[in-house]
Amino acid sequence: MLACVDVDYRPSGVVAAALGFEAWADDDAREAQTFRSVAPPAPYQPGQFYRRELPYLLNVLGLLSAPPDTVIIDGYVWLADDAPGLGAHLFEALQGGARVVGVAKRPFRGATNAVPVLRGGSQVPLYVTAAGMPVDEAARGVAAMHGAHRLPTLLKRVDRLCRDTPLGVGAT
Repeated sequence: MLACVDVDYRPSGVVAAALGFEAWADDDAREAQTFRSVAPPAPYQPGQFYRRELPYLLNVLGLLSAPPDTVIIDGYVWLADDAPGLGAHLFEALQGGARVVGVAKRPFRGATNAVPVLRGGSQVPLYVTAAGMPVDEAARGVAAMHGAHRLPTLLKRVDRLCRDTPLGVGAT
């Protein structure tokens, strides 16, 4: 199973979401999970973003019916050859049990190993990085994802799921 994940920060809490699906080209998820926290998020610390986001990603991944073999994040796996990003920290936290693919919307100056991927009719690339698999294979997977536009359908849906999920009752 593949899973795409995202996190939405609010002043009064955090929502993390995961969509589990079977194949890169799937147009719909097999399952959707959300993890809600009514505790305010930790303050952002430059260079330490992963410390803020990683716990929520691990919590929502733990709610899936089966551990994914590939996790797709919104962001970079590697910021540079020797500088881990959120995805590299997630790969380490999962003890290599899942490949991690990063899909970033903007270039990062030091990310020399990011592969640009053009989708749909867009002339603006996505930037793909990976841990646990060759980055070229990850880029082919992202290129094959469903959707006629720059952003794959399921990446847009997981973002929307985060934003649309109320904190309310049942949040932890």
